[in-house]
Amino acid sequence: MMTTDRNKLPAAFWLGVDKLGVSRSQLVRLSGLPLSAGQAQSKVSTAQFFALWSALEQLKGADVGIELATNLDSTVLPPSFLVAYHAKTFRDALQRVSRFKSLCAPEELKLENTEPYVKIISHWLYATDISPPSLTDATFSAIIALGRHGTETPIKHIKLELRRAKSQAAIDYFQCPIKWNAKQDALYIHNRDLDLPFIKFNEELTCILDSALNDQLDQHKANSSYSEKVRWMLKKTLTAGRPDLKTIARELAISERTLQRQLSSEGGTFQAILSNTRHELALEYLQNNSYDLGEIAYMLGYEDQASFFRAFQNWQQISPTKWRDAQLNKANP
Repeated sequence: MMTTDRNKLPAAFWLGVDKLGVSRSQLVRLSGLPLSAGQAQSKVSTAQFFALWSALEQLKGADVGIELATNLDSTVLPPSFLVAYHAKTFRDALQRVSRFKSLCAPEELKLENTEPYVKIISHWLYATDISPPSLTDATFSAIIALGRHGTETPIKHIKLELRRAKSQAAIDYFQCPIKWNAKQDALYIHNRDLDLPFIKFNEELTCILDSALNDQLDQHKANSSYSEKVRWMLKKTLTAGRPDLKTIARELAISERTLQRQLSSEGGTFQAILSNTRHELALEYLQNNSYDLGEIAYMLGYEDQASFFRAFQNWQQISPTKWRDAQLNKANP
């Protein structure tokens, strides 16, 4: 399902940050976000969400994801996890988390049967960078904590593939074989553990929660605008060159004329969305010093670096080089 690039920061996240002894204002400043992001239920983009987790790593170390996830209070969990705690089995709980995840974030929890395991991958729809290791750790830790709490068993028939370097904290928590420096982040749970019953299964409560969440999910789908769909498609295709209206319309399975009409009814145009998307990504890429300007021009779909320079000058009234230098000076006063 297509969703907007907005992550709701639930109370559970900030309560977890508080338990770590981290100042919310310090975390927000270090991540380069506006101070309003520190409020409960505020919304941030995927890039900003990743920046928060990267800042947490700087403040509390590489294993902060496991520490935060394992200290969460189940009574303040996001709805996708709350309903899962009353599921029938671990498998049922995991499927519910996967179904309702998009209500909290533009993230897909992909479940793939790879007998005798189910392979779990977290996919961020709008990500332009790899998910921070701490966020991956937190996601997988929360899943295992859900299984251990719900079944009241250790859940040890698992294995992991992690992009990150070796971690004793991960070894101690997961207690399973782990492949370090892997090409992907993936959690494997054996089918025998997924079929374990949940001790606090409550069919009546689960039906009530399911009904409420399904209503939210239907509304969520209905509110997915064509502008957001086009923006999402652009972020995925810019590196292949400048996409045109015809290509995007074909990907969305509608005619060019219909797409133009839909965008117009939402107060936008294809060219405006293309420019805004490039502008947004340019600011994100320039804050990553590992990208040189030629690479950024390529990733934004420009034919040459000069075209990127002209566009950026129009957006910011300053060259990309000077803008990047100014950001570095802010970070290192």
